[in-house]
Amino acid sequence: MRIETQRESERLGAVQIHGLQKVYELDSGEHYGYDDSYNNSVIQRISSEALYEKQKQMAIVVPVKNERLKLIEGVLVGIPSPCQIIVVSNSPRGPVDRFEMEKDAIENFCRFTNKRVTVVHQKDVGIAKAIELAGYTELLDDKGLVRSGKAEGMIMGTLLAKWLGKKYLGFVDSDNYFPGAVHEYVQEYAAGFVMHDTDNTFVRISWHSKPKIMENSLFFAKWGRSSVHSNNALNRLLAHYTGYETEVVKTGNAGEHALTVDLALNIEYAAGYAVETHHFINLLEMYSGILDETEPTAFRDKITICQIESRNPHLHESKGDDHVEDMIDASLSVIYNSPLCPELLKRELASEKARRLKVEETESFDKVKVYGNLNTLNIGVFLENCEKALGNAKVELSV
Repeated sequence: MRIETQRESERLGAVQIHGLQKVYELDSGEHYGYDDSYNNSVIQRISSEALYEKQKQMAIVVPVKNERLKLIEGVLVGIPSPCQIIVVSNSPRGPVDRFEMEKDAIENFCRFTNKRVTVVHQKDVGIAKAIELAGYTELLDDKGLVRSGKAEGMIMGTLLAKWLGKKYLGFVDSDNYFPGAVHEYVQEYAAGFVMHDTDNTFVRISWHSKPKIMENSLFFAKWGRSSVHSNNALNRLLAHYTGYETEVVKTGNAGEHALTVDLALNIEYAAGYAVETHHFINLLEMYSGILDETEPTAFRDKITICQIESRNPHLHESKGDDHVEDMIDASLSVIYNSPLCPELLKRELASEKARRLKVEETESFDKVKVYGNLNTLNIGVFLENCEKALGNAKVELSV
């Protein structure tokens, strides 16, 4: 891959946010590491071998709920061979057992590709028991099972990536229509980890475009309707503390993202549609040094946020205007309710919400549920009991 070097960045305490990087070549060929002839250039060349080595240490989590089987298969087709795939499904078991249908489809995929796929249901009793014994009961409902929701499935996938012994963890939505786009995302995850080979790297993808039908023609929109709002609010928050207006954040709502497992175990997860934006906010709360209660040890290691612009268009299942409005409100809620958010920005966000909803009175944002850092969980106890629950699922389909 050929990718431009970082041109701009913002730094708050231990958190460094790099500006969007453009990909100039998806496959730049062999030769391990960087091409020496490009060391002093604006372009970095990352070899296919270097990407492959990172992917061998990577788990890709695919959260699933009631997606079309062909869509799920297409996503799996796009994930590069070296990666360990983890499918976390919250599809219903009745009256039609959708999860059983998904397992059959994935088992057939494994038969033809000889790939390793770990597939579990979000309501798996064994995993829930392992989480309970490890002391992370806030993730469980009143029946003792993992709560429903995408963020809860992502937490479950994170813990399974740790159980599988992976160093890197990536997330891909299961409703993506283009297998080529999925393949590119994972390649860019690996490129980010090659460029920033630390234990605290976060790679976030900005779509190149999102195709829509307008007046009987394809229109390739640059920004999603939700990301415009979250990016703008995050940049205004950064500007408040740096004193300089910025547009550095381009991935406030990036569902396609990857991070080191170590970092994933040391950040909070917000429920619902707020999960991606809350990652940004939580890292700033913990590692920027702005809040007085931050632990002094939090500033020893730099947290790197790498943003890469994809080349493939992003086309996913349309879920309607109400879905978009819910995403906007959830994303802005974690900014509005953060102790980092200044009063002026709160008033601006409330006024903008009122205009968006076409009401006269300003609207506040309800708090979303936030799950504590996974470092509060006894990881040794979880791994031991997860081994008992899943057994040989490390190397084959978990049925």
